[in-house]
Parts: sequence; structure tokens; C-alpha cells
Amino acid sequence: MSDQKLKRGFASDNNSGVHPAVMEEIMRVNHGHTVGYGSDPFTARAVKLLRKELGEDSEVSFVFTGTAANVLGLAGVTRSWNSVITASSAHIEEDECGAPEKFTGCKVLTVDTPDGKLRPDLLRRHMHGFGFEHHSQPAVISISQSTEMGTVYSVNEIRELAAFAHDNSMLLHMDGARLANAAVSLGLPFRAFTTDAGVDVLSFGGTKNGMMYGEAVCFLKPGLAEGFKYLRKQGMQLASKMRFIAAQYIAYLNNELWKECASHSNMMALELEKRIRMIKGVTITQKVESNGIFLIMPEDVADRLSREYFFYPWNEELSEYRLMTSWDTASDDIIQFADRLSVMMSEHR
Repeated sequence: MSDQKLKRGFASDNNSGVHPAVMEEIMRVNHGHTVGYGSDPFTARAVKLLRKELGEDSEVSFVFTGTAANVLGLAGVTRSWNSVITASSAHIEEDECGAPEKFTGCKVLTVDTPDGKLRPDLLRRHMHGFGFEHHSQPAVISISQSTEMGTVYSVNEIRELAAFAHDNSMLLHMDGARLANAAVSLGLPFRAFTTDAGVDVLSFGGTKNGMMYGEAVCFLKPGLAEGFKYLRKQGMQLASKMRFIAAQYIAYLNNELWKECASHSNMMALELEKRIRMIKGVTITQKVESNGIFLIMPEDVADRLSREYFFYPWNEELSEYRLMTSWDTASDDIIQFADRLSVMMSEHR
């Protein structure tokens, strides 16, 4: 394999490897036999750790993927005639191949936002048709924290959305694929901007932040998880050797490994932002509040640069691109990338 292929790119934090501490914990539980399907002491410990973070009333179920966590979490609190309201940039709208609609039967209603964040005033246009059988019944507001645009909801913003949802007999779901990056950005424990802020259902992910695979579906209010164990099984997400998902959460939550990893990736994003802002002709389009940077640059420059450091286009009409830093991004990666971008921009001019 060539050195070029070994370069750390900026396409996605999914592309990074697994943190050694997570690998070590997987190996540690890989001895002897234990009961399957989650009735093992490792799963019990992982659930206990998550309840410590989110509240003792939390009902926690592990699944394999983020899409499964979102879809099954939503399915657990909706009926087929309901609708789910989310940002047009949200993962459940853009990146899950229609799975939320297929498997929940619900209609997904979207709202365009400039920064990926929902606000009550943007949602009001969907607040109609309640009790009218010809109209899908709004049941859930779904937000991403941090958002797909790299922005982060404040505690007050989440509280406002939760209050709006509850005032309209709805629930608030949070896609927490990058929950740790948001926690570091806010300088707060998970519970402060989830359970205590009024979130009802949470997808708690770590794959983008040093874990190998696995997600936790967390129902944060009593009674919401009724029947979910059957739904998880029907959804083909009940792991027989669940200890290997649980082990990752044990490593992730012990000694705040999540914070170490997310702090580094957020810091790398700020360093990358600083260097990019020094390059003429390149515009950063969103606040850098987690580990994502969105920028506009000439298409030909992006094409050349992406052959060396792979990254994705975000809005091709605007020539806008997304860069993601990871728990293992190195300062040298940032420096070399920015230097190459600077050289290419000089040549472009």
C-alpha cells in the first residue's frame, strides 16, 4: 500500500481506527463463556455506566448501528400514522436510505435550517392537522447533537425544543452520533443537555469517536421503552454476543475516554479552522463548534486536493466541502493539508 493511501484524510470520523483502550477491553472480555443476548455481567456493567451518565430511570438497549438506533428508537415511540419532524440536513433524512420511513411507517417532515439546528419558530408550519385523520400526526421532533453541520445546540435551545414538543404532546429525540463532541464543546456532562434538558429518546453513539461499532438506544423517561425488547429482536439488532458491544462502552465511559478522544478531535478542528482562515480565497461557512469544518473553495482545487486527502463535497452547487477531524488526527495532518491547500490556491489564482 502506498504512503498516499495511508494518509489520514478528512472525509469522515468513521474512517478512523479503534482506540487501543477499546481494543484492550474487547480482548479482556474475550475469555471463557458467558450468557448471550445481553444477560451477561459486561452488558449489565455497561448499562450501569450509561445510567450513571444519563439518570437511573434510563432504559438502555444496545444495537449494532447508528441507523438502527435512530430507526428503532423512533419506532419505539411512534405509530405508522405519525410523523417525525427534523432538519433537512439530518441523518434520518439524508443518510439512512429512507429506513426511518420504511421501518416506522412514519412520514418524515423536514425544515430547512441555515446551520442544521431546529428552532420552535421553524417548526410551527408543521403544527396542524392534530386529530384530523387525513393528516399524519406529528409525534416526534428529532435533532442531532452535534448537528450534521458541525454546530452544537446549547442547553437552552434543547430545553426550548423539548418544551415546544411536550406542549404539543410530542417527544424529543436526539441523534447523538457525535454526542461526545457536543459535550466537550459545551463543557457539560451528558445528562445536562439530554435527560435534564427534556430529551425523551437518545441514540448514544461512539463509533465516530474511537469505538469499533455499536450504539445505545436510551429511553430517558419511564414507560417509553415498553415492548422495545421485542422491537429490537424484530429489527434484527439483538446481538447474541452482546458483551463485545458492551465492552466498548465500558472502555469508552471509564476514565472519560470519550472526553479525551472528543477533546482531541475538536481541538484539531479548531487548529484546522485557524490555518484555513489564513488562506485567501477560501471561505468557512459554519461555526466550528465540534469536529466538522465546512468551507467553500474552487472545484478544481478541491478535486486535486481530495486525491491526496480524501474528503466529501457537501453542496456542489456552492462548491462547499466538509472536512472532519478524528480522535487520531495529528497536527502534522493539519499542517500538511493546509500547506497543500495554500499552494493550490496560489496556483489557482
